[in-house]
Amino acid sequence: MPARGALPSLAAMPSKNDSSIVCPSCGANNASVTASGRCIACGARMGSLAPFRDSELDRHRRYQQEGFSILWCLIALVLQSVLTAALVGGLPMIVQQLDFEGSNGMIVAIPVWFIGGVLLGMISPGKTFLEPVVASFLVAIPTVFYLLHSQTVRTMPLFMYVIMALIGVLFTLIGSYLGERIQMGPPAKPAD
Repeated sequence: MPARGALPSLAAMPSKNDSSIVCPSCGANNASVTASGRCIACGARMGSLAPFRDSELDRHRRYQQEGFSILWCLIALVLQSVLTAALVGGLPMIVQQLDFEGSNGMIVAIPVWFIGGVLLGMISPGKTFLEPVVASFLVAIPTVFYLLHSQTVRTMPLFMYVIMALIGVLFTLIGSYLGERIQMGPPAKPAD
């Protein structure tokens, strides 16, 4: 084997008896004990690579979704479809003074999707943030075309309908997160 100083690629590698620690993220050499316990080059945690304590890991994973449920996506699709059809399409047929055509229909659809997200977040088991969002996106497509073709006085161009539909989908995400927070209750106090 060639001498350590002869090849530049071998010169940068630490030997087995060095007191430096190689960062697992960036490969930089660090002193064996750093004051902050982090890599001086990239800031990654340098301590032992042992996993977090279970309670600490639970606190970090408390608000993260672990999978996607097709069943809850279908339930969300049915709920969002019924709410949107009832309030945007059906309510003006019953109460003649209401007119949710065009832009007014989209202004009504956004809080309807938010409320649907809150309801689904509260009733679904586990963490389901994405299912109501996918359902609202699928409901927003026919809603945009229905309101675009039904506009007479309060008109908007198509791209404004698309933007308002995306805002409604975003509000669905906020609503489903809020519903999950209501369902989970306050976080547990960390034990010392």
